Amino acid sequence: MAINPLLPSLSTMWAVQPRFERSLGAFMERAGELGYRGVEINHSMTAEQAGAILGYGSLPVTGVHAPAPLERHPSAGWNRELNLGSTEETERGLAVDFHLRSIALAADAGASIVVVHLGGVGNRLLAGERRLRSMYDRREVLRDEWAAAIDETVRERAAIAAPSLEAARRSLATMAEEASRRGITLGIETRLHYHEIPLPHEAADLFTPYPPEVVGYVHDVGHAEVHHRLGVTDRSAWWDLVGPRLVELHLHDVRGLLDHRAPGNGDVDFAWLATRIAEANPRAQRTFEIDQVERDDDLTRAIDVLAIA
Repeated sequence: MAINPLLPSLSTMWAVQPRFERSLGAFMERAGELGYRGVEINHSMTAEQAGAILGYGSLPVTGVHAPAPLERHPSAGWNRELNLGSTEETERGLAVDFHLRSIALAADAGASIVVVHLGGVGNRLLAGERRLRSMYDRREVLRDEWAAAIDETVRERAAIAAPSLEAARRSLATMAEEASRRGITLGIETRLHYHEIPLPHEAADLFTPYPPEVVGYVHDVGHAEVHHRLGVTDRSAWWDLVGPRLVELHLHDVRGLLDHRAPGNGDVDFAWLATRIAEANPRAQRTFEIDQVERDDDLTRAIDVLAIA
């Protein structure tokens, strides 16, 4: 089934709710009724659930969000918690292996993109980010402290990032080789937390060895917005440095620091975003990555919000 990237796709994030637990066919039917023309298999879907989606086939699979399918390793835990930037080689190797399975799933599904979280500088929030989040609602009355906390957070990450970046680089090399062989594009995603990889300048460096059809960029609107609101990464930097690599958008809104709201249920400037998309790649895949608590009517309205932006 041919896929038009300009038609909206819905992440199975929204399928993780009681009414769809036993029937992903019902999820796909409802997604179609709400105006979506494809689905992205996210990393909450087990192998059985991914197989069910492929079996129903009522909507095309536009992408696979690695490390789908969800699996619990007997000693290392859930595969989606493994770190591609880990300096512990056993963990990193396992993470790579699970991502290679995602590439195989995408090929089987006829999808062209595998979305990748490229690991992190460690596995936990930086102390600086925790402080920024605790100060966020009072940032206007704590301006000096807020500015100092931003500077400290940036310095904290920079001091420890190099080994994890090198580990992520090795992971990317292995995955890119397999993706190229399979005709799949790896879409490296903007991450939510500041310790995670990559930042914009890191992405530009990591992507350089590869053609854009092998390693591209997935702009997660909510994640980039949260970075911007915390003061650690300007939202324009992603577009300025890796915008030409854009292959997909994860579309959702942000209220305060809470992301994955349906567009229209927060205050992201989608008109500004539309301009940057048009400059970078107007044919990038549109995937709505909306939390399962958002109402059905809001998912339909979300498409309209983006259409008029």
